[in-house]
Order: sequence, then structure tokens, then C-alpha cells
Amino acid sequence: MEENVKKEKGKFRQMLDDFGLPRLIITGFLILLLVVAPFVGADLPTQISNIISRFSWNGVLVLAMVPMVHSGCGLNFGLPLGIISGLLGATLSIELGFTGGFSFFMAAVLATPFALVFGTVYGWLLNKIKGGEMMIATYVGFSSVSLMCMMWLILPYHSPNMVWGMAGKGLRTTISLEGYYTQALAKILQIRIGKLVIPTGALLFFALLAFLMWAFLHTKTGTAMTAVGSNPTFARAAGINVDKIRLLSVVMSTWLAAIGILVYEQGFGFVQLYMAPFYMALPAVSAILIGGASVNKASITNVIIGTILFQGIVTMTPTVMNNMIHTDMSEVIRIIASNGMILYALTRRTEGAKK
Repeated sequence: MEENVKKEKGKFRQMLDDFGLPRLIITGFLILLLVVAPFVGADLPTQISNIISRFSWNGVLVLAMVPMVHSGCGLNFGLPLGIISGLLGATLSIELGFTGGFSFFMAAVLATPFALVFGTVYGWLLNKIKGGEMMIATYVGFSSVSLMCMMWLILPYHSPNMVWGMAGKGLRTTISLEGYYTQALAKILQIRIGKLVIPTGALLFFALLAFLMWAFLHTKTGTAMTAVGSNPTFARAAGINVDKIRLLSVVMSTWLAAIGILVYEQGFGFVQLYMAPFYMALPAVSAILIGGASVNKASITNVIIGTILFQGIVTMTPTVMNNMIHTDMSEVIRIIASNGMILYALTRRTEGAKK
């Protein structure tokens, strides 16, 4: 009897160790916020809907981290490069006159060539500077956003729904997706239970991409990618073309980022250009790190747990605090919470490697 109790305690302790104390604390804090919310006047079903919606918006962007982590290229701080590919697809879809849900499909199709080209160049660059990928990726992301700030003014767009009215050229900072692909995925099989709204279509789309990523990682090429990330010297000795596998992972990550921003936009309802993609890599990086990933190890479970925890804290903290102090400081509190989570996550970047 005592031996069984000890075994159960051992299993429970192992589960806690696997989940990790930091994630346990963050999970506890999120649960506390959810419990406190009704007592300070926040509508709990609405807040749960917001968390689920934000998870569906951001899940694919976090998933984009997985291929590069597996191949040893580190966390993709160059995510804005893929986001720009998605923005080009989105604006071209509107420019060509596609409407409704079909415009989402066309935006994804049009974004794909840009993602493949940008990803290939980006991957080639990262292969040239092995060991400093994350630092170079950060500058690639920042510089690409700055370059596109000029290009959005120069590129020959003519759609009246996008260009500045008076000048007739140059794209607006924010473009409404009304009549295009706003809620294109979220409204598919959408479930409403009172104030609780579940964007089933967007969740299923994320689940599909997550399953495809999981399935790929279990193929021969996916196994080779993991081997390259774990031990490139051994992988090279086994006949694996390390540079080619790394390049493939970067292209995959860039394409997922392009699709991810389209999913984000359909939920958000707007396309945001110019400096909007500048810091979008940081929440995605933070989410997967909080989920338990490291710079050389990541899983689909890390993506799901991390996105829920990050988006849950960022959603609930401003709401609960505003209702407690009766002051509209939601944006200030949101910035403090999100940047605090980012700072914390970056200190956890080697956690998985130490285990």
C-alpha cells in the first residue's frame, strides 16, 4: 500500500517537473484572474470568449516557431519577414477585387510565392552565420519592416478601399476587411452559448496546421530536421544535407508566419501596415517559451499551452485591474503585462536545454 502511495507521489511529482514550476505559477495566476473576474464586475463568458478568440488569432504565428527551433536555427525573431509576405498577399487580394471568404483563400495563395522567396533568401543568410541566427534574425525582421514602410507608399496600388483618398496613392495605415475576409474562418461552425462565442472554424484551421506540422516532424525529412537541430555533426556524418534542411525549416516558418497573419487579420477585422509588424515576433517567441520550449526543443503542446497562457494573462489582467481600480488604464496595463511576460519568457529560453 505504502509503495503504491509512493509511486503515485512520484508520478505526480514527475508530472509537475515536466510541466514546470514557472508554467504552474502562471497557470495558477490565470485561474485566479478567472475566479476573481466575476467578483469585480467582469463578465466571465465574455472574457473566456476573448481568450479563445485571441488564441485562434495568434496560434499559427506561434506555430511558425517550431520548424526553425527543430532545425537548430533558434527562435524566429525574423517573423516580420513572413508577416510582410502575408500582408502583400492580403493587399493584392483586395487590389484584384476578390471578396468574401474567397479573398482569404486568394490572399494565402498570393502570399505563398513571397513567403517562399523571402524564406529562401532568409534561410541562405542564416546558413552563412551559424551560431548567431537569432541576433541576425532580429535585424532582418526590423529592417524588412522599415523597408516596407517605404514600399507601401511606392507600390502601384489603386483600390479606393486601400489608398489614401486625397493623394490617390500610397496605402493607408489601417485597411478594413469589411466585405472581404473578416471573420472568414471564425464564422465557420461558430458556436454561441449566451455570451460565450467559440470561433470553431479558426480553431479547426489551427488544429489542421498543427496536425500537419506534427505529421511532418514524424516523416523522414522531419526526423532529419530534428537530428540537424540536436547534433548537426552527427547529422552530417549520417549523410544529411544540413544546410538544405535548415533552409527548408526557415521557408516553412516564413510561410506559416504569412498564413498566421492572415488568420490574425480575419479575426481582428483589419489589415495593419507600416510599423505594425515591428514587434509581432516578441509575443510569439514569448508564448512558445512560456509553453515550455527552448531554443533547440519545441512541440505542438508547447505552442498550445504557451499561447493560451500568454493570451490569457494579457487579456485578463487589464480587465480585472480596470474593474478593481475603476480607472481606464487597460492599454497601459496590457503593455506592462505583455512586456513583463516577454521579459520573463526570454529568461526561460534555455530551460528546456538544461533538463
